[in-house]
Amino acid sequence: MIFLPKSFIETTEGLLFAIVAEGLEKGKVRCFLRYVRNENGQWRKIQTDEANNLLTKNHPDYHFYSSEFDANLHAVSITKITTLHQPKQRLTQILDNSLRDEIENDCANLCRLFKQANVDLNHFGVTGSLLIHQQKSSSDIDLVCYDTTTFHQCRATVCELIEQNLLADLNHADWCESYERRDCDLSFEEYVWHERRKANKGLINGRKFDLSLVEPEKMNRATYKKLGKINLEVKVADAIRAFCYPAEFKISHPKIQSVVCFTATYVGQAENGELIEVSGQLEQDEFGNQRIVVGSNREAHGEYIKVLSPSAASF
Repeated sequence: MIFLPKSFIETTEGLLFAIVAEGLEKGKVRCFLRYVRNENGQWRKIQTDEANNLLTKNHPDYHFYSSEFDANLHAVSITKITTLHQPKQRLTQILDNSLRDEIENDCANLCRLFKQANVDLNHFGVTGSLLIHQQKSSSDIDLVCYDTTTFHQCRATVCELIEQNLLADLNHADWCESYERRDCDLSFEEYVWHERRKANKGLINGRKFDLSLVEPEKMNRATYKKLGKINLEVKVADAIRAFCYPAEFKISHPKIQSVVCFTATYVGQAENGELIEVSGQLEQDEFGNQRIVVGSNREAHGEYIKVLSPSAASF
C-alpha cells in the first residue's frame, strides 16, 4: 500500500485517521485522528483537543514521537489498518455512479467542466468528507491532484470558468466562514488577499470547492531538531513546490535554506522573488542544514507566512 497525505486510514478499533505525511516511520503511518463512531455507530468528526484526549485515555499507543519531525504526532502501525481510503478510487466511483447525492453530483459536474477544458482527471482524487462517505448538505468538495503541471493547469481553468460564469468566486460570507475556520495569524484582509490569488478555490452550484496538490516528496528525509522560535523577513528564491504538501519555499539567506509549511493555510502563499515575513520554528538536521517550519502543530498559532512585497507576475 502507498500512504500519501489526503488519504484516510481506518483502524481495527473503528477510528478514522487522515494521513499527514508520506510513507512510514518505524513501520507506522503518520496521521491525525479525525472521526470516531458515536453510540449509533455513525462517524462523528472530532477536533484536535478531543482527538488528543481520546487517544491519551483509550489508545495511548497511537501517540507517537517522530524523530524525523522532532514532534509528537498520531501514528498507526500498518498491522492495525483495516481500510485505506484512497482519493483516486473514490473519485472514480463518484464519476462512474449514476445514482449520486447532491454533493456527489456537484463534484461530478465540476469534474465535467475541467474535462471539457482538457484537464486530465486521471491525476485527481477527492478527499475530505466525500472520501469517506460522510458528506452532508453543507459539505465542501476537496479535490486533490497528484501532478504539478496538471494542478497549475487546473488553477488557470478555474479562473477561466469564473470569468465565463460557469463557476463563481467566493462571496464575502464565504470568505468570512473560511477565515473563521482557519483561525490564522493574519488579518481578514491579509488572509483574503493571499487566498484570492491562489486560484485554487471557488463555487459550483453555490458549493465551495478546493484544489490541493500532493506529489511524492523531493526533499531529503533528514532528521530535524528544533532550535527555537524565529521571525524573519526574507526573499523567496524558488517557489516551485509552493503548493505541494508539505509546501516548500527556498529562500535567499546565508544559513537557512528553506521555509517548509505543514498547514494548508499557507500552502501557495508566496511566489518567486517576493519578500515575505515568516514566523515559525527554526530546525536543523544532522548535516547542519536549517529550515523554518510553519505548522509545527495543527493549529499553527503564532506561525505564519505573509507577503510584504508582491510579485508583479502574480497568478
